[in-house]
Amino acid sequence: MILGAENTPYRPPPNGWRTFLIIWGTQSASVFGSAMTLFAMNIWLTQTLYPRPDQKPQLAAALAAINLAFAIPVVFGAPLAGAWADRHDRKRTMMVADFCNGALSLILAALVLSGSLQLWMLLVIIALMAFLSAFHGAAFDTSYAMLVTEERLPRANGMMQTIWALAGILAPAVAATLIALPALASNGTLTGPLSASLGSLSNGAALPILVDAVTFFLAAVTLIFLFVPSPKRTDLVGADGQVKKSVWADIKIGGLYIWQRRPLLWLLGTFAVANLCSGPLGVVQPLLVKFNLAASWRVLGFQYETALALLGTVTAIGGVVGGLFITAWGGLKARRVYGVVVPLIIAGVAQVAFGLSHWLYFSAVMVFIVEAMTPIMNAHSQTIWQTQTPHELQGRVFAVRRLIAQFTWPLSAALAGWAAGRFDPGMVVAVLGAILVIFCVAQLFNPYLLNVENKEMLDDMAARAAGEA
Repeated sequence: MILGAENTPYRPPPNGWRTFLIIWGTQSASVFGSAMTLFAMNIWLTQTLYPRPDQKPQLAAALAAINLAFAIPVVFGAPLAGAWADRHDRKRTMMVADFCNGALSLILAALVLSGSLQLWMLLVIIALMAFLSAFHGAAFDTSYAMLVTEERLPRANGMMQTIWALAGILAPAVAATLIALPALASNGTLTGPLSASLGSLSNGAALPILVDAVTFFLAAVTLIFLFVPSPKRTDLVGADGQVKKSVWADIKIGGLYIWQRRPLLWLLGTFAVANLCSGPLGVVQPLLVKFNLAASWRVLGFQYETALALLGTVTAIGGVVGGLFITAWGGLKARRVYGVVVPLIIAGVAQVAFGLSHWLYFSAVMVFIVEAMTPIMNAHSQTIWQTQTPHELQGRVFAVRRLIAQFTWPLSAALAGWAAGRFDPGMVVAVLGAILVIFCVAQLFNPYLLNVENKEMLDDMAARAAGEA
């Protein structure tokens, strides 16, 4: 039972579900805009900055650098962001992060339009956006658990997983269309009142980024009118009004909560391996489309942009199907750990097939399967953590959880950039997928991991660990 500040069961506000739905809708729009920005930057890298086949090593390194620029602040800034979320108003944190990310999107669009964007500038902007996203994510992940009842948490988690995929269904196609508008306007194919203005733009990649800025501002403004509760902490300030605990002490508390409950640590270890093995997909996919699948999409009459957009759209459809499935089903009510491990095994097998494929449509089916498994395993994992962690500790615990589970993400991005530039990128993906399958099959026989939902066992384990300390 999760208790409030006065040791009474916490009750979400009466209109909590409606508030969650509104936030879910505006955040979906923001994620849609960010997906378009990511697509636009991939096109800028592959078609403008490094367009030649002999620039494959430089392109691989640039894609890896972008992933690192985002991953490092998100992963290693998570403990600080989590401690902040447990100390400050979570709604205000989300508003500031959304507004600042909107401003950065405007700066990025201006650099693209002026033709002055360089790789190092893009890396700096992405790193700043990622740092802000760490704070936004820490506040958001711990907020909707206070808006909905425990019975509705699996459904809410399914919806949260769905927004990432839902935004990606149309984002590649819409972004590709927006990018093409200036060229269509300049050659007379596109007519209308805006054709002259569009034709004067030097680079259409700026248009999706401008839409992204609008969605960030929309999300920030919407929050002004909503009530998002933050937990009341009685352990921060003493009777003399002085702060009793530092931020680093809060981070330590989050780490100890996990360390003293080893099954939770095993769950995080499983995700750490999954992020190491599946993380390179984001780095390598543009390379796979450009080189391994080139013969296939040329035979089909596709351009590089349309082939990449096809894979991106199908990937997102897979995520939506998986998200809708877990939302309608509600997930396993017990032994939820199987809802994590089994989808990981299925995703690993599909990743092996994707890496070995030289056919565009078959590759699309495989990435569909990989992405369909993601919301299923994430929703089960999130529900496990939300039911095992007190509300007032979730910011700190979830932040350390993110650090442990995702510290391999930057490593995988660096590994993918190095390996894909020197070896067949498809073989790199296949080998890592095989490692994931072998590891997850072994976890089906791990007694620690299989007891991750035994709260009595976890609390007893923590009490014994505290007594020994």
